[in-house]
Amino acid sequence: MQVTIRLFAGLRDIAGAADLVREVPAGATVEQAWQGLAGEFPAMAPHRASLSAAVNAEYARFTRALAAGDEVVFLPPVSGG
Repeated sequence: MQVTIRLFAGLRDIAGAADLVREVPAGATVEQAWQGLAGEFPAMAPHRASLSAAVNAEYARFTRALAAGDEVVFLPPVSGG
């Protein structure tokens, strides 16, 4: 099934794109989508510990199951003043 993955900041720079469409197995989790992405772009792997995720504009745990057409967003930590 296809999902759209949105990336920001350094993750976007590593992938060379802000939006990616990827195939994941039926019943895949956010974590599995991340692992596929990190396999494709190994420089992303070290960022996993500091990421948050959202599915369809709602924060989600990495254990959340995905459905066809979902939008998965990986969010790096935000700093500000």
